[in-house]
Order: sequence, then C-alpha cells, then structure tokens
Amino acid sequence: MTRTQVGIVGAGPAGLMLSHLLSLNGIDSVVIDNRTRSEIENTVRAGILEADSARLLAGTGVSDRVLREGHPHEGIDLRFGGESHRVDFRALVGESVWLYPQTDVFVDLANARERDGGDVRFGVSDTSVDITGPAIRFTDSDGVPQEVRCDLLVGADGSRSICRAEVPEALRRHSSREYPFAWFGIITEAPRSAPELVYAHSPRGFALISQRTETHQRMYFQCDPETNAAAWSDDRIWEELQARVAGPDGFTLNEGPITEKTVLRFRSFVAEPMRHGNLLLAGDAAHTVPPTGAKGLNLALADVGVLSEVIERALLKNDPDALDEYGPRALERVWKAQHFSYWMTTMLHALPAATDFDVRRQLGELASVVGSEAGSRYLAEGYTGCWPA
Repeated sequence: MTRTQVGIVGAGPAGLMLSHLLSLNGIDSVVIDNRTRSEIENTVRAGILEADSARLLAGTGVSDRVLREGHPHEGIDLRFGGESHRVDFRALVGESVWLYPQTDVFVDLANARERDGGDVRFGVSDTSVDITGPAIRFTDSDGVPQEVRCDLLVGADGSRSICRAEVPEALRRHSSREYPFAWFGIITEAPRSAPELVYAHSPRGFALISQRTETHQRMYFQCDPETNAAAWSDDRIWEELQARVAGPDGFTLNEGPITEKTVLRFRSFVAEPMRHGNLLLAGDAAHTVPPTGAKGLNLALADVGVLSEVIERALLKNDPDALDEYGPRALERVWKAQHFSYWMTTMLHALPAATDFDVRRQLGELASVVGSEAGSRYLAEGYTGCWPA
C-alpha cells in the first residue's frame, strides 16, 4: 500500500502535466496507466499546440524542446472553390500555434517526471478505483497487487474512463453529438506540400493537409466511418487527396510512400459534473471534440492548469471549497471549444443529403469568414485559444 496526496489514473499528457504542476508546489502524486510507456510513445497523434500550451511546457520546466524543435504557424489556409485564402493569426490576434506532435509532448512530460523523481507506473492491469477512500487498486507490471490511497483522485484516463463511471448515474449529465463521417488519415514520406495547414472544402468532401517533419507529413480526407483503410491502395488515396485540393491555381500535393493508414472516428462529448466529492475528471475523461478545430490536447492541458491551482489551494491553504471552482471554470472553456470545433466541422465537411442550397450556403459562410476581418478574427481567436475574457 502506498500513501499519496493525489492519485491520478492515466499517464497521458493530462495526467503527467498535472503531476508535474503539483510537484512544483510540493504536492505528492502517483500516476498509473494500463499502457506501457512504449505503447503511448508509439501511438501517433496529431499535435497543434496553442501558444499557452507551448508556454506551459516550456515555462514550467518540462522542456524547451517545443520551442527549439516545434514549428510556429502564424496562420492557416482555408481552401474552397479551388483557391486558398490565408487567415493570419499573428496579424489578427497577435499569437501563433505550434506544430508539435502529441507523442513529443508525452515524451517531454514522461522524461520530466522521471528526471524529477515522479512516481509514474506504466503497464499496470486490473485497475479499479474507490472514490470513498479514495484509492486506486491495480496489479503492477511485475504482477504484484498494489493499492494507492490518496486525498484526491483524478481521472485522466481517456474517453473510456473508468473513473467517470464512478459518478452516480442520477448525478450525471452527458451531452454528445455523433458525426456521420470520419477521417481517413495517412502518414507519407514526402516533403511538405504547404508551409502551414490547409483546410480544404470541396464537392468530394473535406481534406486537411498537415505536416509533421521535413520528410514525413500527415494528411486526412473525409470518409464514411465504415471505410476499410486496408482496401485503399496508395494510388487511390493520392488520387482522392489531389482531387480534393485541385483548383485553377494549380495547387498539388507532394506525393511519396504511405507508411500508415487509419480511419479516425470522432464525436463531441461532455460529461458533467467534472467533480464529484474527491473525484475530479480531466481531459478526454470529461470531454472530447472533433479534431477539426485542434482543441483536444489543448483542452486537456487547460483543464489541469486550473485543476493544479485549485488542488494547491485545497491541500496547502486549507481551502477545500476551492475544488468547487474547478468544474465551472473548466467547462466555460470546454463549451467554447465545443462550439468552435462543431462550427469548423460543419462548415468544412460535406454533409449527408446536402442540397445545392446547403453547399452554396457553406461556400457563402467560408467567403464571409475570409472576406471579413471580424470573421477571420473569430476563427483566429478560436484556433489559437485566445478567446476574449
């Protein structure tokens, strides 16, 4: 049996960042995850960081690698009608975003916790939680049963959270939106096709042209959720992607061998409350968003920024009522991000059973966004996370 102040289920970016922030204030924690460190490191995820997220990593001593090796993007291209229209974040709101893969965020945080002597246990099994204790019970990677007793229990264990299920059903309020499409994602060995991200609306459906490194790129196109990725040849994939970005300006994609194919389903989801007694939820355990707005990882980091502050007040300043602030403060940002992600998704994707009116309305909306400083600023505020107070 181990005694600690905060027990954290989930050693992804949310759980590790929370543990790191708590340690800076002298608060002990134990973090557990049923995945091995290698499994998490080798799960490829997207990575657009808001400026505040990049500052959180560098400014709290996790690592400055995001500033040295990440790529600042000062805008994005909205492409429709076969032409690209740049939205200049720096000019509109004075901020950029950073292209920095989520796997690198995880590596930086895991290294920081190891460097600082943090108690992080990967590869556990048979995990269960007791919110009345509170306590976490599991079998460690050596097959030994363990129990961690704590003052506060944090569920940062992803969209299939076992912690979220501990909130009594009568008190739960789950809000969700299912989408009738998915993303077909690839990684290709090719040079960059554009200096910044390209969000493309086309009659064939949405496409996103993203980057990873100088030699490997990540791209997506809208598909049916039941699509079998293995059934698509490289030639067929490139034909589809090229068709979705084609236009009179002659823009084409740099092609190369495709090293990964996957179909990404997504939905919008919010679980309330985010606190029940000594249990607090963070990141995907409490909410998920469509990837169109690049909000998922940033919301998780914003959650734990607020959570670390209220936990410090509760445990070190004898102010248990501070925990009541967590849910309302976090949810204010969550619902803004939900709206922004839904807006981007429905503005850019081909919608089922869309009429000519629906398509022309979408094009009118896109033209309004890029043709108006106010419209472009709204997109820039949402994408960079610089929402007005």
